[in-house]
Amino acid sequence: MTISYPTDPKVMICKGDLPKGIKFANNQMAVDTETLGLNPHRDRLCVCQVADGNGNVWLVQFDGKDYKAPNLKAYLSDDKIKKLFHFGRFDIAVLEHYIGAEINNIYCTKIASKLSRTYTDRHGLGALCQELLGVTLDKQQQTSHWAAEELSEAQQKYAANDVLYLHALVAQFEERLADVNRTAMAQKCFEFLPTRSRIDMAGWPETDIFAHS
Repeated sequence: MTISYPTDPKVMICKGDLPKGIKFANNQMAVDTETLGLNPHRDRLCVCQVADGNGNVWLVQFDGKDYKAPNLKAYLSDDKIKKLFHFGRFDIAVLEHYIGAEINNIYCTKIASKLSRTYTDRHGLGALCQELLGVTLDKQQQTSHWAAEELSEAQQKYAANDVLYLHALVAQFEERLADVNRTAMAQKCFEFLPTRSRIDMAGWPETDIFAHS
């Protein structure tokens, strides 16, 4: 299988929204978010990064006051565009909470990894990129201050890397899931993600409501 991913990406900063007219490779948009913490009710959305699969990345910065983002909301809510996430459960909750996007047609590489890479417990994005693509990601900026008015070059690179490789990873996992006959199972998990995110936001993030106890 030929693995392709952008080696010289173009990273663009946007204030408050994406531009109109973006064309996504294979109608797939890679999406990630940066927040002030892991509690969406408390820790606000600061950045939403989007990659088109053609080497372009947009970093949408939010000031904490205006989350209308009509173009971003339209892309996220478009049933015809597949949204690629890594741990989409969190990003979907954040984007629905702040932007009001009803996100579907989803692919989550973390779920795909857990269903197909059962020989390991390492399912982080860095581990996937290293093993499947031969790419080493620098994760030092993960806990930096994402509400800064101006993002540093290191922050921009970190944020871009979180979406640049998702298209290539999805291509890998489509084959791997087929090899273990779990494609249909994965699809059902992806379809359930918006509901799982809403369960989290409603107050059961750590509770398995399907458990007997």
